[in-house]
Amino acid sequence: MINSINPATNEEIKTYPEMNKDQIDRIISESHNSFLNWHKTTFSQRAVLMKKAAEVLRLKKDKWAEVMTLEMGKPINQSRGEVEKCAWVCDYFAENAEKFLEDEIINSDASKSFVAYNPLGVILAVMPWNFPFWQVFRFAAPNLMAGNAGVLKHSSNVTGCALAIEEIFKEAGFPENLFRTLVVSSKGIKSVIENKHVRAVTLTGSVPAGKAVASMAGSVLKKTVLELGGSDPYLILEDADLEKTADTCVASRLINGGQSCIAAKRFIVVEQVYDKFEKLFVEKMKGKKMGDPFDENNYLGPQARNDLRDELHTQVTNSIKKGAKLLLGGEIPKRSGAYYPPTVLSEIVPGMPAYDEELFGPVAAVIKAKDEKEGIKIANDTSFGLGAAVFTSDVKRGERIAKEELQAGCCFINEFVKSDPRLPFGGIKESGYGRELSAFGIKEFVNIKTVYVK
Repeated sequence: MINSINPATNEEIKTYPEMNKDQIDRIISESHNSFLNWHKTTFSQRAVLMKKAAEVLRLKKDKWAEVMTLEMGKPINQSRGEVEKCAWVCDYFAENAEKFLEDEIINSDASKSFVAYNPLGVILAVMPWNFPFWQVFRFAAPNLMAGNAGVLKHSSNVTGCALAIEEIFKEAGFPENLFRTLVVSSKGIKSVIENKHVRAVTLTGSVPAGKAVASMAGSVLKKTVLELGGSDPYLILEDADLEKTADTCVASRLINGGQSCIAAKRFIVVEQVYDKFEKLFVEKMKGKKMGDPFDENNYLGPQARNDLRDELHTQVTNSIKKGAKLLLGGEIPKRSGAYYPPTVLSEIVPGMPAYDEELFGPVAAVIKAKDEKEGIKIANDTSFGLGAAVFTSDVKRGERIAKEELQAGCCFINEFVKSDPRLPFGGIKESGYGRELSAFGIKEFVNIKTVYVK
């Protein structure tokens, strides 16, 4: 059985029976059969349904938002924003998929040669709990528009969200079984990947989960796209607008309860403005109210699960034991629920969890750098490479650092890192490989086929 727990109260929401292998194989077979007809449809036919999915999302925004907030604890206004973003990605690929996947003429010694983009079949998505709708829709919208089918293995604690997403595609009129949810624990993933009808796998999650799934898929020669963790550095230079920069940094650190792979985690500040930034940052973090995620006045809800909250607290306490200075927070509240307050640590050095590991929650590590050169070195001193940002009033300087110096898949200047359907999204190093979104993302799970005519 799979249990869904409300992280704000620790009360059980619902229990779901786990599917057995026969049920899962039958669903995948049905999805494959649905694909055999779906891939013959036109882009225009697919777009009508994808636009309808966007409409279903918007018309029932409050319903879907409540499911998210109840299961993983994000503030209700952020849940509504997530629903809107899902509708946007549906609209975007409905409007652009045909252009992205049109035949591409290539000059050669043939009478005619071109590249065609054909769908592969059933794609398995292994998705995390932190953005329980967005992570799925940013996979599903481009892949269904490309002509593929999708099966979803979602995190167990957001099973209600997973089933709601299946409901949305059904209500939008998509063919029966084209997108299905598998109610299965992580132990059942191997047999799903090995199923002959599953042609590729995309995973968003932890580094250990990514390595495990990539290994399973590799053993049966199936392609993977992995979006894993991040320890995003934000480099604050001496000419940055510190007031605006502090606001942006706080927003990035606390959005979604700090439970985001691309949330700012390490704030690297040149010593010339370090003291002033630190003071501003702590004051602004302190001003963010934590509480019931259904209360519109609260900026921060609970963490998604008690065990995740406790793991985060252990990272904080171990960093302090190794010499980090606690400037704010750092204590588990005496209340029900998986709450953890906005927390700021300073005097961070290598060897501390706050320096070496991803802090997946509302905990910020503020690090002093002598100058730009040392700041860049610290920023890149991580096994991750998902997002990074630089803050400076000299845009040319920022562009140079972002383009040439920072080792990450997404580098932003004077703004916090975020995903956008129009831009490729993904990382390097232990943050994974492959890209989602944009024209690059929709081509990850298609057969890039050469056609040569003599």
